[in-house]
Amino acid sequence: MSLDQEIKGQLQQYLALLENNVVFTASFDASEHSKEVQAFLEEIVSMSDKLSLQTEKLHYTPSFQIDAENDSSGIVFAGVPLGHEFTSFVLALLQVGGRAPKIDEATAKRIKNIEQEFHFETFVSLTCHNCPDVVQALNIMSVLNPSISHTMIEGGMFKDIVEEKGVMAVPTVFLDGKEFASGRMSIEQILDKLPIEAEVEDDLSTREPYDVLVVGAGPAGVSAAIYAARKGIRTGIIAERFGGQVLETVGIENLIGTPYTEGEKLAQALEIHAKEYPIDIIKARKVASLSVEGDMHVVTLDNGATLKAKALIIATGARWRNVNVPGESEFKNKGVAYCPHCDGPLFVGKDVAVIGGGNSGIEAAIDLAGLTKHVTVIEFLPELKADEVLQKRLATLTNVTVIKNAQTMEILGDKKVTSLTYKDRATEEIHGVDLAGVFVQIGLVPNTEFLDERFAKTKMGEIEVDKRGQTSVPGIFAAGDCTDSAYKQIIISMGSGATAALGAFDYLIRH
Repeated sequence: MSLDQEIKGQLQQYLALLENNVVFTASFDASEHSKEVQAFLEEIVSMSDKLSLQTEKLHYTPSFQIDAENDSSGIVFAGVPLGHEFTSFVLALLQVGGRAPKIDEATAKRIKNIEQEFHFETFVSLTCHNCPDVVQALNIMSVLNPSISHTMIEGGMFKDIVEEKGVMAVPTVFLDGKEFASGRMSIEQILDKLPIEAEVEDDLSTREPYDVLVVGAGPAGVSAAIYAARKGIRTGIIAERFGGQVLETVGIENLIGTPYTEGEKLAQALEIHAKEYPIDIIKARKVASLSVEGDMHVVTLDNGATLKAKALIIATGARWRNVNVPGESEFKNKGVAYCPHCDGPLFVGKDVAVIGGGNSGIEAAIDLAGLTKHVTVIEFLPELKADEVLQKRLATLTNVTVIKNAQTMEILGDKKVTSLTYKDRATEEIHGVDLAGVFVQIGLVPNTEFLDERFAKTKMGEIEVDKRGQTSVPGIFAAGDCTDSAYKQIIISMGSGATAALGAFDYLIRH
């Protein structure tokens, strides 16, 4: 194979940063897949005299391990790490080659203190934009602790193992041979989930009260925190994951001043920008409830800790809406999926359905039509809601069937999805469709369940706010996709975050 010249140019710059010699230990056979991996490695090795290649029988073939010259890292790539995983490969190469991983000292200490041996395997697809977070986190853990090892397995190259293990969503992580987790996770979330003796946690409850505490770290939350911090007031931000739903976005072309970026890059930029200011960042924590204690708002976290603030800004965003029918939760990640880019490659040559006829649903159907045997689109309303240009593109595809005015009734299966039933809303007749996967694409639901009856909300659960971003509760503001904003866009969320922060500052001055 031959790498794109632009990629080779960028890689050459990274290879110049290697501090130590690195050895690729590879396992090959006579298969075409092995030839792909071998050609990839040989091209990489030819680019630096600090790299070398040797062969040895490994657990997976084809695969390769990345080691320092005299030290095993435990990092293995089974397959060719291109697509979204090329960054994971480059970072692993640099870290094994002597560059320290970019994580905070407290997290690094947690990893180094782990005494048990853990072997992780992560199944990925190269089109999955969620997978690199998990792969890179587990690679860092392997670099920092010799008791931990990690293998990335490219599902398209190891379809037999994917079928054997019943992997129907990526990323899916196995720990010591047993399924550990599925979906995007931060390194902190992985550490929290590990079966190790609980560490003495930082007692968040002892922290001084904040002037402004922001709940959520998507575009709205980070914008709010930065605007508050710039006012010189004590600011904190609670981040279950930096970036929020931006992390689920592949390409972004409507952020004014930035012709194109990707969700992952924007999320990283948000965190870097936030760290330029004295913002107290609390990661991997969710808010359980809000209450009042004197003139302070009290935030209770999922671990029982409490934080206090004079003013709050809620920027918890939204998540994919569930269709809420029998079988959906039972078969989540076993045929029920929400990301066609990530999980679509696992359904190559199979029949699937897309529930939803809006822009996201029709875009998903178009993408899946190029991978799967057949796509059935099920739309509740009598007509599709997607833009005309998308509908015209869909009409040109011969392996797509559109069923309108149909209500999804049940998703059926045994260990994985096998079929779906729907009701014709005009005739009340029930019909069935045999399939292997169901992609739910019916919009978003705001993350506002933790809010009590003090908060005025729309019938959709969105927080009602005024022109300053204030909610119906004095001193509590809200911004972004969790609010009744007419349009859900990244740039609008950023603006509403700034509005809420300025509104909160004005509130503090007056009270």
